[in-house]
Amino acid sequence: METIYRMTLGDAKRVANAAEAEARINNWDVVIAIVDQGGHLLYLQRENAQLGSIEVAISKAKCAVLFRSPTKALEQMVADGKQGFLTMPQMLPVEGGVPLLHNGQVVGAIGVSGITSAEDGHIARAGAKAL
Repeated sequence: METIYRMTLGDAKRVANAAEAEARINNWDVVIAIVDQGGHLLYLQRENAQLGSIEVAISKAKCAVLFRSPTKALEQMVADGKQGFLTMPQMLPVEGGVPLLHNGQVVGAIGVSGITSAEDGHIARAGAKAL
């Protein structure tokens, strides 16, 4: 029987803190959302970012975990002509969502929003490295 790792609130805070540290180095105000394996919100923080970024960060995280792929890769697929992806539920193919891995298994995801999508992705990857 395979054991499935479940992210804890401590895990989520560690990932968010690493992402926040990267954002602060660059003086970027962002929303950071961490979801579990099922796409349910575990942790959210917002530091001076616009309110609209809250739902965007959550949606990026959900997309990354449900499709087990960084949203940057999904964004590239749409750019390459796979427009059908845009009709899928929970799909937000915009860089800034990254799956969180534990022993090679997707156990959650981080979503970041508030600045450019490339910068959001940079912060999300920094956070993901903390797990």
